[in-house]
Amino acid sequence: MTDAEIKQDGNAENESAQSQGQEIPSDFEPLTATYERLRHSADAAELSEFARRPLPDRSEQAAFSRATALLEAVAGNAHTPLEDRVFLAETMPFPNILVKLSTDESVEVRKAVAGNSNDKNWLVGRLTKDASPEVRDVALRNKRTSWKMRLEGAQDPDMDSQTLDFLGSLGTEIEPNAPAVLASMVRRAVAVNPNTSDQMLEKLAQDASGEVKRAAEKRLSEK
Repeated sequence: MTDAEIKQDGNAENESAQSQGQEIPSDFEPLTATYERLRHSADAAELSEFARRPLPDRSEQAAFSRATALLEAVAGNAHTPLEDRVFLAETMPFPNILVKLSTDESVEVRKAVAGNSNDKNWLVGRLTKDASPEVRDVALRNKRTSWKMRLEGAQDPDMDSQTLDFLGSLGTEIEPNAPAVLASMVRRAVAVNPNTSDQMLEKLAQDASGEVKRAAEKRLSEK
């Protein structure tokens, strides 16, 4: 969150409490102060507790907004235990938290974000370009990934054969109700990819799409 957003949420929190006739406790820590403290904290136990703390009900708007803002600070702190960062990456539906975790130094955390079904398509699309092949593989398997990103993955000469097996099955064995034209474009790209396995090429040589079939047959004839 930006400083302005944190301040705005903090003001909204105070106004909400006042409007409901609640007195703000004397030991209450403003959102900005708590956010900065958690962002720079080296206390793994405190960070873990925040990461696992159940969220308030959405009807408690101020408390809910505060909790999700603080989770962003926890998610972005490298002192938060790895297992807690993975937990947040797997379970959180909030873009601000997932964006923070998508740049985590740990491949395990980025993989968890890449597999999160709540990802925005632009975020999972960004992870299809991750430096780690494992992260790219998981991102390309996420149903939130756009067909454009899937096509680019199928065209990538560095793509591993297992991911190409997945992409080469789109519109047939996997997601059979996918848009036929888009899925066949991806399968054709798999057919011409140098890393596609012979087994997948043989399967694509039987494809219902003429373009896919011809591309796979040509590759097999060149072997």
